[in-house]
Amino acid sequence: MISKITGTISEKGENYLVIDLGGISYSVLIPSCVMQRIDEFPEEKKDVTVLTYHYHQVDQAKSIPVLIGFLSQVEKDFFEIFITVSGIGPRAALRALNKPISSIARAIDEGDLGFLKSLPGIGEQRAKEIIAKLQNKVGKFGLIRDGSVREKTVPKDISEEALDVLLQLQYKKPEASAMIKKALESDKGAATTEELLNLVYKQKRRG
Repeated sequence: MISKITGTISEKGENYLVIDLGGISYSVLIPSCVMQRIDEFPEEKKDVTVLTYHYHQVDQAKSIPVLIGFLSQVEKDFFEIFITVSGIGPRAALRALNKPISSIARAIDEGDLGFLKSLPGIGEQRAKEIIAKLQNKVGKFGLIRDGSVREKTVPKDISEEALDVLLQLQYKKPEASAMIKKALESDKGAATTEELLNLVYKQKRRG
């Protein structure tokens, strides 16, 4: 399974990159929300590293390998959660994610049907299914800021893991530490990193 590709961009289309690894080229499909970040790269920047979701698309008697690329583990994590919704496969998710992940995550958390219905291929029923499946599970993704994401290190406890995630989302360490401390002071019942990050997200929404 191909999990990461580092190489030179030899071709860029509306929703794909061709990445050359020195004699071998891979075609990687890119969600619009990720391609928007790639489009912001300086003109001279040709080298890229993408984390890939690798699957096989079955078409009649053929099985076609497909790669979908992301610039960070956080983006890939959201994609993998998004496709757990019934009826949303990798291709549908690739098409739907045409707005910032943070905005989509906030819409899910707030139950914003109108926003979710505006995503390509997502009708009202599918939007309701997304909310039913993912509401209160995507808080950390609502904290994403634009910019590159650092590599994740192995944390020692949930506070450190939450801090590490916030650093990946481009929060400064003092700010992230204060957010975690405030969340823990308001509710000491968080048993997992996901629960703690959801508390941080809700605190931030309340201001």
